Amino acid sequence: QGIFVLGLPYALLHSGYSGLFLIILSAALCCYTGKILIACLYEENEDGQLLRVRDTYEDIANACCKKLSPKLGGIVVNVTQVMELIMTCILYLVVSGNLLSHSFPYVPVTEKTWSVIAFVTLLPCVFIKTLKIVSKLSQLCSLVHFIIILVVMTYCLTQIHQWSWAKFRLSVEFEDFLVSVGVIIFSYTSQIFLPTLEGNMKNPGEFRCMLNWTHFFACVLKTTFALTAFLTWGEETKEVITDNLPSFLQTLVNLCLLTKALLSYPLPFFAATEIVYACISRSDYFNYRSPLFCLGVRGLFLLLTLLMAIFIPHFVLLMGLTGSVTGAAMTFLLPSLFHLKLKWKKIPFIEKCADISVFILGFLCSLAGIVCSMKGLLEVFG
Repeated sequence: QGIFVLGLPYALLHSGYSGLFLIILSAALCCYTGKILIACLYEENEDGQLLRVRDTYEDIANACCKKLSPKLGGIVVNVTQVMELIMTCILYLVVSGNLLSHSFPYVPVTEKTWSVIAFVTLLPCVFIKTLKIVSKLSQLCSLVHFIIILVVMTYCLTQIHQWSWAKFRLSVEFEDFLVSVGVIIFSYTSQIFLPTLEGNMKNPGEFRCMLNWTHFFACVLKTTFALTAFLTWGEETKEVITDNLPSFLQTLVNLCLLTKALLSYPLPFFAATEIVYACISRSDYFNYRSPLFCLGVRGLFLLLTLLMAIFIPHFVLLMGLTGSVTGAAMTFLLPSLFHLKLKWKKIPFIEKCADISVFILGFLCSLAGIVCSMKGLLEVFG
C-alpha cells in the first residue's frame, strides 16, 4: 500500500461505479500476470521437473528476443524499469512540494520552491551504497503509512452520517475515466520486484498462494480506503485526499505524509541506479568501480527527478501518465507477451486466450491513457 493510494478517491470521482470495478479487476489481472511472469523463469527438464533457469525480468526478455538480438529484450526491460522507478521518485518530490505548501500556507513560498527544499533533504541519497540502509528507511516508512491510513479512515468513519451513494456518478467523461485507469493500474504495479522476491523466498512453492492473498488484501484495503474517502467528500474530493482533511488534522497528516514520501524515495532511487550500474559494468568504456563515477551517476539521477518535479507539478496527471506508459507495459504487456513466446507449446488454449486478452486490454489502456494524460498535461500548461 504505497503513497499513491491517496490518489484513488480522486480516481473514483472521475470513474464512478466503474472505478470500484476497475480496482477489483486490476487486482485480479496483476495477480495473474505476476504468476505467468514467474512461470517464465522455469523450464521443464527431461524428467518433467521444473527448474529455475532464469533469475530476472531481464533474463526473461533476453530469452524471448534471442533470435532477433541477444540483448534487445533486456535493454527494453531495463529502460522501462528505470523509467518507472525514476517517475516514482519524481512523484515523491511532487507530493513533498504539495504537502509542504498545504502544511504552511502562510509562508510566501511556491509549491515548486517547497519541492526544491524537500530535494535538499534527499541529497544524502548519493552516498547510499547498500540495500541495508534502504531497508531501515523502508521500515520507518511502513510505520508512518499505517498511522496516516488509520487517521484518514478514522476521520471518515466519524462522518458516516453524511455518506450518500448518490455522490457516485453513473455516467463519466471518457477521458477522465482513462486517466483514472492509469492511476489505478499504477497503484498495483509490483512486477519488477517479483522475480527477486520469488528467488529469495524460503519456500518458492508458496509464491502463487502468497500472490493470491496479498492481492486480495490489497484490493480490499484500496477499495475500502477509496470508497470511505469518496463517500465523505464526494465532488469536493481533491487530487491528494489528505488536502480534504480539516486544518487541525491536515498539518499533522501532511507532515507524516512528507516523512513517508522522503523515506520512500531511496528505494526506487537505489533500484534505478543499481540497474544503470549493472548495465554500465558490462561496458569497457567506464570505470564502474570509481567512487567519483558512482557519485556522479547518483547526483545526475537526483537532479533529473528535481527538474521533472518542478516542470510537471501535477500529481494525478503524472501518476496517470506513468501508469499508462511503464506500469501497463511492465504489468500487462510484457508478462503476457513473454509467457506466450516461451510457453506457447505447453500452455492450454484457454490460457493462451487469457494472455492475448490481457495483452490487448493492456495495450488499449496504455494507448488511451497516454493520449488523455498528455492532453491533460498540455491543457494545464496552456
